[in-house]
Amino acid sequence: MPIDEPNGFDFDYENENEGACFEDPPLSESDFEVESPIVQVPVDQRDSYTRLALVPGVGPRTLAALIANFGSPGEVLQATLSQLNQVSRIGPKMASLIRDAKSSDLCDRVLEHCERQNVNLLLPGDSNFPKWLMELRDPPPLLFLKGSLLEEDSIAIAMVGTRHCTYYGKTMAERISKSLARKGITIVSGLARGIDAVCHRSALDVGGRTIAVLGSSVTEIYPPEHTQLALDVTQQGALISETHPFAKPKAGVFPQRNRIISGLSLGVVVVEAADRSGSLITARHAGDQGRDVFAVPGPATSRTSRGCNQLIRDGAVLVQDADEIIEHLGPLSVNVRSKEGNIVSHPAELQLNEIEQKVLQCIDAQPTDIDTVVHRTQLPVPRVLSTVSVLEMKGLVRRPSGRTVCR
Repeated sequence: MPIDEPNGFDFDYENENEGACFEDPPLSESDFEVESPIVQVPVDQRDSYTRLALVPGVGPRTLAALIANFGSPGEVLQATLSQLNQVSRIGPKMASLIRDAKSSDLCDRVLEHCERQNVNLLLPGDSNFPKWLMELRDPPPLLFLKGSLLEEDSIAIAMVGTRHCTYYGKTMAERISKSLARKGITIVSGLARGIDAVCHRSALDVGGRTIAVLGSSVTEIYPPEHTQLALDVTQQGALISETHPFAKPKAGVFPQRNRIISGLSLGVVVVEAADRSGSLITARHAGDQGRDVFAVPGPATSRTSRGCNQLIRDGAVLVQDADEIIEHLGPLSVNVRSKEGNIVSHPAELQLNEIEQKVLQCIDAQPTDIDTVVHRTQLPVPRVLSTVSVLEMKGLVRRPSGRTVCR
């Protein structure tokens, strides 16, 4: 039965990964016990690693298995067909493709194309490889990037939804996206028709940052009518894809890329979705990755809200505005520098006014005396006390005793 896939492809829900760019077989628990994702590619192995990662059908788990068996990407390319066939998941056809990768001109063509088109090729361990993606069970083996990724993009929220959005869905997407972007939160979506496009454009309109994760190549925009939107995104964010420039778009790569949309984000907001919407795949990935799942409620009579309402019944957080999203988010696993240059440890800090930020910056992790905070801020005692109370309600500080406060 076809479902509403966010990027304009209809595909069979039961075979959603058919034709995916990285065609690893389904996960099993043993996969996680014996294999680990690549966390760093040595400089002298970049060419071999890239050649291997570009082989059709070689996904993150197969790549990890090959390197674990042979020791390095270079050794994999030197292996015989007989040796390759002994590796789990490697059949005769894939063994031949891997064996031919060393002499294939695809890698050279891809690198030349990227240089001409100002596209960066990111490998695990590179300084600008998104840190949150390295926490995934199946991080992408490589990424193509057009635009820029900044440290502040680590504070991101994904927003997804149907390509057949209603006026209500468009209004909610625009309102939430603009509000989040104004607070310095990067908006992540998939450049699809409908809700995705509204979220990207809304963030751009208020000077915010946005990241579009594509199922197509970053130089072959799909849908084609979003070519200008994609160009605008590169000016205030980035286009990201696992798909190399010479690969043809396939329906299966779109649900596959949804794990990156959720993986780049602290949480996923499903704005409007039917009960068989591809946006629910992104929500499922978010739950599997330990990300927060939010859903905007809609009328019970609206087909395009059934998916959201179902998510809420299943435990997703009901949200109606940006503040509700930020208030629900927990502390960051690592501190991040915001666009204003402040060190942020909790997304709620992005909601603070100037006085609240000033007071918070003067409070240490260890109990700090209120008089010390007053001295550091040069603010009146009543103002400091009232501000500390606000910070406490936001969950940013606590009061071990009446005269001390700490983060």
